[in-house]
Amino acid sequence: MAAITIDSLRKEYGDTVAVDGLSLSVDAGEVFGFLGPNGAGKSTTIDALLGHVRPTAGSVTVLGRDATTESRAVRESVGVLPDGYALYDRLTAREHVAMARSFRDADDDPDAVLARVGLADAADRRAGGFSTGMAQRLALGMALVDDPDVLVFDEPSAGLDPTGIADLRRIVAAAAERGATVFFSSHDLAQVEAVCDRVAIVDDGRLVAVDSVAGLRERAGALATLSVAADPLPDPASFLGIDGVRDAAVDGDRLLCRCVNAEAKVRALRAVFDSGVRVTDVDTDDASLEDLFAAALGDDDGDAVEAVPRGGSVATDGREPASPTAPEGVR
Repeated sequence: MAAITIDSLRKEYGDTVAVDGLSLSVDAGEVFGFLGPNGAGKSTTIDALLGHVRPTAGSVTVLGRDATTESRAVRESVGVLPDGYALYDRLTAREHVAMARSFRDADDDPDAVLARVGLADAADRRAGGFSTGMAQRLALGMALVDDPDVLVFDEPSAGLDPTGIADLRRIVAAAAERGATVFFSSHDLAQVEAVCDRVAIVDDGRLVAVDSVAGLRERAGALATLSVAADPLPDPASFLGIDGVRDAAVDGDRLLCRCVNAEAKVRALRAVFDSGVRVTDVDTDDASLEDLFAAALGDDDGDAVEAVPRGGSVATDGREPASPTAPEGVR
């Protein structure tokens, strides 16, 4: 079942088209990455999803509710960590969570919420003295109040240290395990790759690609390299008949096999061990999401990479202006 459905969404600001015909479907329980350069249409799409802007055409539904005509109900069912939120300097962390609890008519224990995001020891501190990372943790905790079925995270790792990022990953995984949907927009592509089931890449208001990271890698023809140090080195020619191995060669004291996917790497490595040589080191090098992102945006013909059946593709000109209804505060 789809938790979020975006159908032919179009948004115009005067003569500028920010989003034109965007179609996406995000399953319940899915962690979905939403990526694109600045001005690609991401913020406008998220604003439409939350009912903050009215589409020029098309529709957005969240948990079966129309985000335009039932915007209040949508916002009450969605936990949001916005980019560029503001906290109240004079309120303590506990008071912020209590405020979020009152908005949702929830009965969460504020101290338990703060413990989830690593702020148990700062419950009585005023937010005006928080570091950027602490403020981000507090905003995350407010989004988690009442365990909403849909979470929208916009740049959630901003300001977080490595411990905070690890906590964020744990929180996202726990949300998905209980069946919640996470819509995850970020420029930190390493974090997106670590947590997302699928990703969509948008540019100039259009969908460029949507698939799993592995699917994007395969569609782009981005080969993975298996590097093996062994004594003696096996004959590279013996690996050319292995399904999924594109080529093999010796480079110094290592055998290098370029493979189309992870399964081909496993087959090649198994062949190395079966040859009876003594393996001293194994390494792999896959195309990262950063590489795939750059490749998708560098598509000279402008055609969208074919989407998996749950998504869609659009084409448009024009860039997204600053949203006139950008969210203020934590909602």
